[in-house]
Amino acid sequence: MVTILDTVAAPKRARHPEKAHRPDQEVLRKPDWIRVRAPTSRGYLETREIVKSNHLVTVCEEAGCPNIGECWDKKHATFMIMGEICTRACAFCNVATGIPHVLDAEEPANVAKAVAQMGLNHVVITSVDRDDLDDGGAQHFADVIQAIRVATPETTIEILTPDFLRKEGALEIVVAAKPDVFNHNLETVPSNYLTVRPGARYFHSIRLLQRVKELDPSIFTKSGIMVGLGEERNEVLQLMDDLRTAQVDFITIGQYLQPTKKHHAVKKFVTPEEFKSYEKIAYTKGFLMVSSSPLTRSSHHAGEDFARLRAAREAKLNKTA
Repeated sequence: MVTILDTVAAPKRARHPEKAHRPDQEVLRKPDWIRVRAPTSRGYLETREIVKSNHLVTVCEEAGCPNIGECWDKKHATFMIMGEICTRACAFCNVATGIPHVLDAEEPANVAKAVAQMGLNHVVITSVDRDDLDDGGAQHFADVIQAIRVATPETTIEILTPDFLRKEGALEIVVAAKPDVFNHNLETVPSNYLTVRPGARYFHSIRLLQRVKELDPSIFTKSGIMVGLGEERNEVLQLMDDLRTAQVDFITIGQYLQPTKKHHAVKKFVTPEEFKSYEKIAYTKGFLMVSSSPLTRSSHHAGEDFARLRAAREAKLNKTA
């Protein structure tokens, strides 16, 4: 009898199967103001080892964040819970799309362990969309928050959640866990939703943020958008007004960068001067904190920004007292 071994490797799963048949989009050359160096520092390598040894996923890697070298060198990482496969298929996002795996029951403890090992004073926890779960992963968020509170009680916690669309009671579970900052990104202006964020609903996301304040006014709320997706300036200003109507405290505005030729094209590279203009206008509209620059991302400098956010609230309360 002859035994034949099949040594041909199984075909690698496509990262974005839903985009495979889309026509290639032109990838514009990046201007000098958004170029970054490849990460090679000792701090970066140490952070990577902590992440890998605890079997964790970070949005820094999965979304191809341009700030990963800077943040990981400082032992700052944004943990992405509930796996690395998303149930949505947003046109801008580089996170893999498909059918997710079952939740890892050890993940809350592993995240808490990594937070302790990295000595984080402030941590950001985000996730993929989990439309397959009855609560959208709300209880898992709460479990991670609780595990961090037990392991490192002094660490402040910022969460960046999906929209929990059609998941009744999910938001209440997360808010009851009392994160210090509740972030949910609008990502873009409403006119872009059908092409950029088709699985989401703009006004549902606005209402989600408003509801957080209704449930617990002490929690800071935050939202972010990308520009360069084809939006008009007046649409960005209206979005700011919508967020302020929902009493959102903090807005981030950053440049959209196209992950691959199959993703939504960059329509424009917004200049640093235009970002500065958005920042000034946002402050006049009443935001406590604004981060607006080409390389701004939701969790970039999150710890420093949280300290400034808390100080801004205290100053405002003292002024009105």
